[in-house]
Amino acid sequence: MTVPKPPLKILLCSPRGFCAGVVRAIDTVERALAQYGPPVYVRHEIVHNRYVVEGLKAKGAVFVEELDEVPDTDAPVIFSAHGVPKSVPQSAERRKLFAIDATCPLVTKVHREAEIHHRRGRDILLIGHAGHPEVIGTMGQLPEAAVTLVETVADAAALIPRDPSKLAYVTQTTLSIDDTAEIVACLKARFPSIVGPHKEDICYATTNRQEAVKRVAPQIDAMIVVGAPNSSNSQRLKEVAERAGCANAVLVQRAEDIDWSEFGNIRKLGISAGASAPEILVEEIIDAFAARYAVSVETVSTADESVFFPLPRRLRDPTPAQ
Repeated sequence: MTVPKPPLKILLCSPRGFCAGVVRAIDTVERALAQYGPPVYVRHEIVHNRYVVEGLKAKGAVFVEELDEVPDTDAPVIFSAHGVPKSVPQSAERRKLFAIDATCPLVTKVHREAEIHHRRGRDILLIGHAGHPEVIGTMGQLPEAAVTLVETVADAAALIPRDPSKLAYVTQTTLSIDDTAEIVACLKARFPSIVGPHKEDICYATTNRQEAVKRVAPQIDAMIVVGAPNSSNSQRLKEVAERAGCANAVLVQRAEDIDWSEFGNIRKLGISAGASAPEILVEEIIDAFAARYAVSVETVSTADESVFFPLPRRLRDPTPAQ
């Protein structure tokens, strides 16, 4: 006799998965491969997702961490969505490499803000996580010591600026909205004249995905966030779920990574995906649960997204490699 599967309701967070900046970055690599043929070199993972990176490798993309790993070549060299320090395009230009910048336009906006504050004589505080490629890229837009990294409220409370009247802050685009708000509140209380962004630096996609997770988290027994361990926005989604009331929130890259012992007798499961996780991995995970449970799926939507970013100019109006 067949044992009936236990019922499981899946609440599917929407929006989830790819954002406009990630779509643009992946399309940049694929268009370069189509126009110029392999190899196409990519500095750093184009986005933080193993499935995406392996798929592009199979098509002829070669991933490197630094430009000195790229041979002298006419092949395109693409900079990842996270942005790069100014020294990187300068080095590419010196070597006459055919460089294509796939930096997310919302990260570029933060770079420009930091440069404007610097020109106006302000010291810049960057709220973000040490070592993340986006933070390295933003700090690398300006001379050393022009930008101070602030990771926590404690950092903000301990900060001793050179001139408290000449301060500005920018933020990494993939942070937790709530964590960032606490840090900003501390900075504004200590330095009332500090200048912030005209428009929030945390990107629309990060905000929307966190809001959907907040809506779902109090209603479920467990939450799966599909994403890579080195994906900042995916890690923040897991933290947001925990903070919003879901004690059992896990980050997994794909179905084969699920530890089934963590789910036991759950009746309601939430699923979201970081901005660099493709929808096929979400479907794979739903299928894995459907093999073990009698699954019903309900989508919980908190925003509609219609943002689109055009490809880098060099691919819209291609010029021959130098």
